[in-house]
Amino acid sequence: MRIVISGAAGFLGSNLTDLILAQGYEVVGIDNFITGKRENLSHLAGNSKFTLIEHDVIEPLKVDGPVDRIYHLASPATTVGYYKNQIATLKANSEGTCNLLELALEKNARFLVASTSEIYGEAAKCPQPETYWGFVNPIGLRSIYDEAKRFSETCTMAYHRERGADTRIIRMFNTYGPRMDPFDGRVVTTFIRQALTNEPITVYGDGTQARSLCYVSDTLAGLRAAMDEDFHEPINIGNPDLVSIVELAREVLDLLPQSRSKIAFATKPDYDPRILKPDLMRARQVLGWKPKVSRKEGLANLIEDFKKRGVAKRPG
Repeated sequence: MRIVISGAAGFLGSNLTDLILAQGYEVVGIDNFITGKRENLSHLAGNSKFTLIEHDVIEPLKVDGPVDRIYHLASPATTVGYYKNQIATLKANSEGTCNLLELALEKNARFLVASTSEIYGEAAKCPQPETYWGFVNPIGLRSIYDEAKRFSETCTMAYHRERGADTRIIRMFNTYGPRMDPFDGRVVTTFIRQALTNEPITVYGDGTQARSLCYVSDTLAGLRAAMDEDFHEPINIGNPDLVSIVELAREVLDLLPQSRSKIAFATKPDYDPRILKPDLMRARQVLGWKPKVSRKEGLANLIEDFKKRGVAKRPG
């Protein structure tokens, strides 16, 4: 197969690229490098099965030759990324989604869009099933990303219903793993970076807000399984093992006993969802999928990745 991946230079996209290449398929990677990192793909230089196209998906895309599958991952996906690139985030998930769906129709290719648990917003229901519509402030700080992803899902279903596009929608819950940017603003990367540099570990509010953290290999297995199944409505992919933010800070410190960091509490932002936890019934029934990597193992892997890359301190 020949597979297109938008956002191929991102944390998730580059790991997906490696996985698909390892399975013997050809990959055409698309990225405009707003938040993607060239070093995430540098090891693929000279690989005859990998082609990189530097392109912004908000512009129509032409790909020579056949395309069998398209994974649409192109979008800033962290608070740091989408606060800095607000309009680009909205366009990547609206115009970009439509452009890649047009490519899918042109090539008769199967299409998967990577959505997010953030579409549930400040959820009034826990765990969140795919049938829950969410509670999002459309003009809040996080709406740049939340509403963009909600609209991206709407585009995908509209193309499926009206034009017969062969589509899939995955809602990912807090994926983490190697190649993450230590300054991306995510709680996992921030805590590990702070612990490695002996800085105070910043916990907002009382730290009782909770997250479900899913290791990257599990998330990718879910994406691949969804692409193989004939199911068009959203599917949650995440790890239901909830951890409070303050407990996560303690777990990071336990894995770095040499760290001199201490937990420091700060005022909680108004826009921070309290609890996001996936209901995985659909993933189990439709995909036969469940996460396998424990949080302790995943955090240890990410810590080692940070150490190897020497990324604990901000460049410059």
